[in-house]
Amino acid sequence: MPGQFKTEAIVLRGIRYGEADRVLHLYSATRGRIGAIAKGVRRPRSRFGGRLEPFFRLDLVLYQGRGDLATVTSAHTVAAHANLRGDGAALGAAARACDAVLRLLDSEQANPAAYNLLCRYLAILDGAESTGGDGSGDGATGLATALAFRLKLALSAGFAPELASCARCGEGDGLAGFSGAAGGVVCSACEQGGFPLSGDAHRFLVEALGRPLAQAPSADGRALRQAERAISDTLEHHAHVQLRAAA
Repeated sequence: MPGQFKTEAIVLRGIRYGEADRVLHLYSATRGRIGAIAKGVRRPRSRFGGRLEPFFRLDLVLYQGRGDLATVTSAHTVAAHANLRGDGAALGAAARACDAVLRLLDSEQANPAAYNLLCRYLAILDGAESTGGDGSGDGATGLATALAFRLKLALSAGFAPELASCARCGEGDGLAGFSGAAGGVVCSACEQGGFPLSGDAHRFLVEALGRPLAQAPSADGRALRQAERAISDTLEHHAHVQLRAAA
């Protein structure tokens, strides 16, 4: 319905529009995906300043008319993530995370788990929340943390892979591979059409789902590559989404 509303949201992407406006892709705590326009935001004396930029977490007031885009009427900063913007690796990781949210979560329905996960990851990349546990050596912008984020995002979207037993026959022993088409790990008898999954990669996937994001488990490069393929194949087959490489 047309009218004014308030929400907290993260700016996922901004696109220049006209002489001074910007179209925004927002992810909201209470409304899911929102398309909005910020009028005059690119003028030097805009009342919004520089806060309607990607990765800002904001308290917003918007007006929804009869068109597809809401109009931003007020914006106050909750978290600017200034440290993130000064680190090239963190900046790239934040861009890939927001792109994953854009591709995977296109609903206008609220998804608190996904929103809180994105807030947590941006805070980690900004250095506001330190990493710990076995994943501390990975670094805030490391591949293990990025993959743990993607796996948890898939879970929040309803596309987490089956990791406890064979996704084809239900067997709990002899899990030796992964099949995106089947939607999870597979036993040696059902491995055809999948790819080998090492015990370290399987352990990483299980622990990454079970631990807080800031405590992403460590793993060697081979295991992380297999884990990334498992996540990507699952989303391609079941969500029909292709994500950019995680690093």
